[in-house]
Amino acid sequence: MRLTASSGSTRRLRDVAGPTAPGARRRGDGRLTNDLNPHDLGPQDACGVFGVWAPGEDVAKLSYFGLYALQHRGQESAGIAVSNGRQILVYKDMGLVSQVFDESTLEALKGHLAVGHSRYSTTGGSTWANAQPTFRPTADGSIALAHNGNLTNTLELQQMVKELPHAPGELDFHARNLENNTTNDTSLVTALLAYHPDTSLEARAVEVLPLLRGAFSFVWMDENTLYAARDPQGIRPLVLGRLERGWVVASETAALDIVGASYVREVEPGELVAIDEDGLRTSSFADPAPKGCLFEFVYLARPDTLISGQRIHSVRVEIGRKLARAFPAEADLVIPVPESGTPAAIGYAEASGIPYGTGLVKNSYVGRTFIQPSQTIRQLGIRLKLNPLRDVIEGKRLVVVDDSIVRGNTQRALVRMLREAGAREVHVRISSPPVKWPCFYGIDFATRAELIANGLSPEEICASIGADSLHYISLDDLVEATTVPMDNLCRACFDGTYPVPLPEPEHLGKHLLESFPDLLDVDGLAVSVAGGGASDALERP
Repeated sequence: MRLTASSGSTRRLRDVAGPTAPGARRRGDGRLTNDLNPHDLGPQDACGVFGVWAPGEDVAKLSYFGLYALQHRGQESAGIAVSNGRQILVYKDMGLVSQVFDESTLEALKGHLAVGHSRYSTTGGSTWANAQPTFRPTADGSIALAHNGNLTNTLELQQMVKELPHAPGELDFHARNLENNTTNDTSLVTALLAYHPDTSLEARAVEVLPLLRGAFSFVWMDENTLYAARDPQGIRPLVLGRLERGWVVASETAALDIVGASYVREVEPGELVAIDEDGLRTSSFADPAPKGCLFEFVYLARPDTLISGQRIHSVRVEIGRKLARAFPAEADLVIPVPESGTPAAIGYAEASGIPYGTGLVKNSYVGRTFIQPSQTIRQLGIRLKLNPLRDVIEGKRLVVVDDSIVRGNTQRALVRMLREAGAREVHVRISSPPVKWPCFYGIDFATRAELIANGLSPEEICASIGADSLHYISLDDLVEATTVPMDNLCRACFDGTYPVPLPEPEHLGKHLLESFPDLLDVDGLAVSVAGGGASDALERP
């Protein structure tokens, strides 16, 4: 999708491209995943955001490579918005970053300022209309915004947007229809920020941000300024980096590394950052109450990323060490479930003295595609992604280290496959506590009813997956491995303690908006309600 908005009171929309036309070459559908079993989806990553202010640099390509480093956080869609000081151009589509952008597309995105986004949907469906950055032209300049997280008070925000007056200077065909088919919370925030007839965008942000509830790490821009903000709990990560001729804001430090930016610090909880020709300035829109996501340390973040001063790889290795000390096993070989189980497996082998080995080979390039597999291929299931090395594991007693168990189907298939390949014993070790609660702050878990640990004890889960033994790391040991105080972490998926109040259960559900079409049109702007779980997700057994 390409949008161009020129500054001033007269506005035009040029070169608008919607979803791929019928009969045209089909591009990425945003459904290529790293899941080992497409019928047993694990925790789906949050989104990745990237922003850069760097006059004289190719900001579109910097954004492309930054999003490439954040691809693990979202594989459904990708987009980049660029400003040259006079207008903002947005290009977004379904698919992986490498599927959406090519050399000619990036060449057309010229400017000194950009924001980018790779998406996995936590509110709203996986559709082209919900791809980000969102875009909004106003009388005083345009806005493009990218969001990582999930808001929990979107019904309140819906009402606020409904009550906004019709802003003078909107496009003749009514600018609000630009987001007419969206069903995500990000469009609501964009609409609220865009309405600032008597004040600056920066001042408007200080008014709007305290009204939001839930998790948000935002990067957004007008024609001249890059902005970033993080919720008062700092649930989702956001970091600041320095280029020789500019600044970068990104979800993870790995994205700074790939573009040659030096890490400066994390954006603080409750902090608003603005960057323009006058330099960098910060302000606080809320008192910080840190509750960083514990699952970032377990699974979401890249192993080469820094969070709270800790390298994620080192934390995961230490988790493995603690697992070995708490739950030793008589075994011949420690193997990971690649790739997320690898660091913890290294730590387990190191602390236990059991040799570490590669027993499973992963094909990272197999995912759901437009080609429908035959029934024979479909029955292969996990074998499409993992292949056991029979020569390595035959006759061995194995310790198999994985990051989490959601429904249990993947581990059940994995244990069976290892036994068929000749493993004598299979002892499963998990580098997170049992996941018993859904996330409402930007991770798409299964519903509570589908979480196997919600209804079964570890012993019962062990029998269900067919392992010889099964042990999870304790919550205390996991937190200790991060070196972050327990009270400064969101542990909701493990202990059910949600740091930000949630709406009533009937207002929860990722696709609730799509189920109630009458909620879609609020003066031409679609809105949504909090997502990430089923309507019964908070009902305790």
